[in-house]
Amino acid sequence: MIAFLKGKFVLKTPALVYVDVQGVGYEVQISLHTYARIQDAEEGLLYTCLLIREDAHILYGFYDTAEKEMFLHLISVSGVGASTARMMLSYMKPNELANAIIQADTRTLENIKGIGKKSAERIVVELKDKLAKNPVETNNSALKHNTLHADALNALIALGIGRNPADQAVQKVIKSEPSTTSLEEVIKKALKNL
Repeated sequence: MIAFLKGKFVLKTPALVYVDVQGVGYEVQISLHTYARIQDAEEGLLYTCLLIREDAHILYGFYDTAEKEMFLHLISVSGVGASTARMMLSYMKPNELANAIIQADTRTLENIKGIGKKSAERIVVELKDKLAKNPVETNNSALKHNTLHADALNALIALGIGRNPADQAVQKVIKSEPSTTSLEEVIKKALKNL
């Protein structure tokens, strides 16, 4: 499996990019979301997913791991192929898509080209619980507190605490003590707030 590619963007279109990795050119299928993030960059890193079919090996690229994770969730749904998943990620950001699925907002999903009522309902049925238990986190923020917040939240959820109370407790600690940079301290203080 090719986890990521780091190199020069030789050719960029809204649907694909050629990535030169030390003289080897990879054709990578991308979403509009990824294109918007890399259109002005000459080089960079794309997280990838290689799908092998009988007639082709197709490499899909993503600007961040949240988009890749959502892509993998979507293609796990019966009847949703890679092209449809890429279309969905072109219409909506990963966290917006996850929220629509968790809230069973089939109308929003039906607004995406190629997604009918039955497909939207199937996506909700198959992914709602998965995404509620393991939410798609955007991880490309350079802000330390956002990473600290996400790590502390994930730790509390792993301890069996519900997402909403855990999120509120972590936010309370970070807002009341913005100088705290230790993950362990944030978790301990958040546990006291629960």
